[in-house]
Amino acid sequence: MELPRLISVDDHVVEPPHVWEQWLPAPLRERGPKIVRRGIRDIDYVGTASYVEHFDDDSPTKVDCWIYEDLVYTHKRMVAAAGYPKDEQTLTPITYEQMRPGCYDPAARLLDMDTSWVEASMCFPTLPRFCGQTFLEGADKELGHACVVAYNDWMVDEWCGDSGGRLIPLGIIPLWDAELAAAEVRRNAARGVHAVCFSELPYHLGLPTIHSGYWEPFFAACAETGTVVAMHIGSSSKMPAASPDAPPSVSATLAFGNAMSSLIDFLMSGVLVRHPALRLMYAESQIGWIPYALQRVDQVWEDNQGWAQTKHIPEPPSTYYYRSVSGCFINDPHGLASLDEVGVENVTCETDYPHSDSSWPDTKAIMTELVAGLDDATIRKITRDNAIALLQLDLS
Repeated sequence: MELPRLISVDDHVVEPPHVWEQWLPAPLRERGPKIVRRGIRDIDYVGTASYVEHFDDDSPTKVDCWIYEDLVYTHKRMVAAAGYPKDEQTLTPITYEQMRPGCYDPAARLLDMDTSWVEASMCFPTLPRFCGQTFLEGADKELGHACVVAYNDWMVDEWCGDSGGRLIPLGIIPLWDAELAAAEVRRNAARGVHAVCFSELPYHLGLPTIHSGYWEPFFAACAETGTVVAMHIGSSSKMPAASPDAPPSVSATLAFGNAMSSLIDFLMSGVLVRHPALRLMYAESQIGWIPYALQRVDQVWEDNQGWAQTKHIPEPPSTYYYRSVSGCFINDPHGLASLDEVGVENVTCETDYPHSDSSWPDTKAIMTELVAGLDDATIRKITRDNAIALLQLDLS
């Protein structure tokens, strides 16, 4: 059997410069995010995925920067890496002209999806960051809420609008208000959005934890509308690291760690007990770590009833994983070798276009090699059917 056309549940969009200038209400556009081209001298990595940028208007090296309140965000090759050789996918600052158009133009994206055998793709944000932290950190929450709404309108009507269902909408929420977040989930669900970004570890954003009860309106709205809670590595603005001065390779290798912590947090929280229709998805964290995490939560639940505060979990925690959680993989032969434990129904795939981890443009060849030896039904499930069911896609 030829490899089925893939459904990628984790790609990324670099928002084009006009998003907030066109989609915000007119009175707010001047204060919304906008692109400014600046000179830049160099960038220093300061550990745990943090950078210090040194701007210099006289520098011949130019970069396109998003300016929003006090935030200055620069585009880098590693984020818009598609088309660059691996050794050139660096922190080098770039302009839109130096990006592949598929990073920000939906028509060009569809062509690049064809190159990598991808039928449909769901994209996480760039300027808002992986769950909308940018607008959480802004001082003006009224403006921030408007920016969230504008992003979602652009996502649905422009980025996905003319794609014939091939670009899958993924919303963001005003993280600072669970009731507003629930309302935005319902607004978007009414027009066919079946996934929303959330933080894997909201505590690290200065927000209430999932144990606090604060997020119940949001979780209830997601459960009622069939909206998947999609959590990307880095959506807590904190990457795992062994030490503050560890090189970037350490955080890149440990990136799955926050997803593992988040999954265990949810399985022990009772959230999935209270909301049996709620669905969670972990993006870009691979799947090979899942079997041990499930074995460990079940062992703790079984052996430590007297002190571990697990009485609100009536069944082994892994029960709720198999019912309610999906992982995804880019290139994880170890995880695929453990499918019986990970769960054939709990796996989706991704390409991570246009980031430096992406399998693009060789996705078809890489995926074909990865799934060799699996039966046809399993291959179809993990490459497309599970994603179609999870995201309620109008595909077969």
